[in-house]
Amino acid sequence: MERFIAEGRPHQIVTLNPEFVMEAQRNPEFRVTLEEADLALPDGVGLLWAARLLGQPLPERVTGSDTVPLIAEMSARRGYRLYLLGAAPGVAEKAAEALRRKYPGVQIVGTYAGSPDPAEEEGIIARIREASPDFLFVAYGAPRQDLWIHRNLSRLGVPVCMGVGGTLDFIAGVAVRAPRWMRKMGLEWLHRLLHQPWRWRRMLALPRFAYLVARQALFGAGRE
Repeated sequence: MERFIAEGRPHQIVTLNPEFVMEAQRNPEFRVTLEEADLALPDGVGLLWAARLLGQPLPERVTGSDTVPLIAEMSARRGYRLYLLGAAPGVAEKAAEALRRKYPGVQIVGTYAGSPDPAEEEGIIARIREASPDFLFVAYGAPRQDLWIHRNLSRLGVPVCMGVGGTLDFIAGVAVRAPRWMRKMGLEWLHRLLHQPWRWRRMLALPRFAYLVARQALFGAGRE
């Protein structure tokens, strides 16, 4: 992260899970966004399982919900500036207050709900450029947040931009994250499904993902 800031140019970080992988299969723009990201974090036990099965194990899961507080803590010590964009109106402000309480000295230089609608882009970009943050966290939900960052990365003037999904909701206390034991067992998806039953359609991607990974492990990438 600090190397990205030192380099000065804009960077995009994405947090990958099986739903992202399957969305990229049918969404060429999203696939390019993931391929061109400067850093991809494995946010999902399904990716760790797939990596092991394909002989390229990853050391650990790195979630956006854990990464944002870590960056806030580092920023409080190093003087980096944060901007929170997205979520429902008022959520980013509540998240900023919570981060300031937990990490005294952290500089949150802007909060705005906004919208990923292209008609709002110019105004949002102007707000962000004026605030001049080092980190921009965008909570529009996937894939919209990641597509938005990718589309505007060169104009934002922010060294590190990251889509964070529901992280601001968790920090603000308007949504409850899965208990630690569920996260350790890889059951965070179940907790979300129980609290957000509308997500069941998105969960249909998981069996398809498992099938494609198992097929590749058995037959190789070229086998249909």
